[in-house]
Amino acid sequence: MRTHFDVFGLPRSHAVDVPALEKQYRELSLQLHPDRVGPGDAKARLAAVEGTTALNEAFKTLKDPVRRAFYLLKLHGVDLDREDAGAQKDMPLEFLEEVMELREALDEAIAAKDLPRAQVMAKDVAGRKAAALQEAVASLGTLEAAGDSPDGVRKASHALGRVRYFTRFLEQVDAFEEEVLA
Repeated sequence: MRTHFDVFGLPRSHAVDVPALEKQYRELSLQLHPDRVGPGDAKARLAAVEGTTALNEAFKTLKDPVRRAFYLLKLHGVDLDREDAGAQKDMPLEFLEEVMELREALDEAIAAKDLPRAQVMAKDVAGRKAAALQEAVASLGTLEAAGDSPDGVRKASHALGRVRYFTRFLEQVDAFEEEVLA
């Protein structure tokens, strides 16, 4: 199976030189662009469109550190974008309780139209999200170096599950902020 890393000739790793990736993306975009194919060659034009689509998707995924981490986990057999993803059901109970408490506190702040309180909560959650992403990247690095292990996959899944929950929380705060400031 050809991965997004293969599209750019990169090793499977969370460590990506984004400026170099952007430069390579621009170069490959020019090479693969469908307009470079003659008008009479439908097969070559279709191949160019498919190549450009794959390039765009690979670039979108690899340039973003969070998407890149989720993609690496997917390459290890866990797709957290699927609704039935086992890791989301498998999150530690204490974390799920913590998330419920955070959500309730945010709902209270929103109901009270207390934007400063929501912003303080968001700052704390943003720090937790960054720490969870660091933990996931470390676990993914171990998986890439040592191969799949159930414990390593579980650790990365749980860390990225936390990233997902924290991202949703921050999106809710952003929406509240826009509503209040609009």
